[in-house]
Amino acid sequence: MVYTTAVVGASGYTGAELLRLLAGHDGFDVVSVTAASNAGEAVANLYPSLRGAYGDLRYAPLDADALAGTDVVFCALPHGESQKFVPAVADTVGHVIDLGADFRLPPDVYAEWYGEAHAAPDWCDAFAYGMVELYRDTMQTSRHIASPGCYPTAVSLACAPLVAAGLVEPMIVANACSGLSGAGRGLKTTSLFSEADENVSAYGLLTHRHTAEMEQALSHVAGSNVSVLFTPHLVPMTRGILATCYARPAVSGLSTAQLLDVMRDFYANEPFVFVVEEPSGTKATYGSNAVHVTARFDARTGSVLAIAALDNLVKGASGQMLQAANLLYGMPETTGLTSVGITP
Repeated sequence: MVYTTAVVGASGYTGAELLRLLAGHDGFDVVSVTAASNAGEAVANLYPSLRGAYGDLRYAPLDADALAGTDVVFCALPHGESQKFVPAVADTVGHVIDLGADFRLPPDVYAEWYGEAHAAPDWCDAFAYGMVELYRDTMQTSRHIASPGCYPTAVSLACAPLVAAGLVEPMIVANACSGLSGAGRGLKTTSLFSEADENVSAYGLLTHRHTAEMEQALSHVAGSNVSVLFTPHLVPMTRGILATCYARPAVSGLSTAQLLDVMRDFYANEPFVFVVEEPSGTKATYGSNAVHVTARFDARTGSVLAIAALDNLVKGASGQMLQAANLLYGMPETTGLTSVGITP
């Protein structure tokens, strides 16, 4: 069976990446793409790489009524816009899979981290958090999905096996490096070539909004509160996230071999998570929905180290959305996705 599909906010990097992935998926037929700032423009003019799949398809203005009856609506809107749009469409379509932060957190937590009241708090409970590896059971019984952020995906998947097994204290220090595409397609001074090239910078110190998602996901796995001190860094590359996480052991006698065994057991049935002996660089996951994780125990400092690498536009965004859609429609989660990166 083929399901009708709309991509809302399809002119940004994540929307374009989703269109690329959907072009290789036999189960979803893209019938509508919207982009407020590019309405009327041909998709192939904005992204020539998509010409072979979408021909003369053009971006339409965002119109909730025009989407009624669509089987699945993928939303890749700027922060805050889904709150305005979802109430008008959620009851008239089969499923909404939203990539924004709008429905990832409870309304009170959202207000704390985003500095403003949620505009559609009654809809938050209608969305399941979409990190498939950690929330598969709740996602399968939900109509709508709030897809996670890229940083939380990397940090949470690196640390989840360790907090679930009670091997580390519930305080994680996480540093992550991201490519420039994570900032989106809009013009920003920090994304200019002359600003970003040959430069690594930390930002969002102590207050990065994705911290709340990391704490939510890791607390969910641990069954008790986990806190995270998170520092993101912008690095001069296009795609990729590398998360390096630190914690203190909660038990004695840990070893690197034990940590890796715990990770392998935790992810034994996950098609996109690879537990590797040696840490992978981001290029190993480039263009794929894969996550490469590893861990170490440092006896000298009494510390646990966990690392994850992923492509921020695929597993960190559009690929994760498609994986969730596959789950909702009873397809193999790997449909239309690959775990094989592009090299060189």
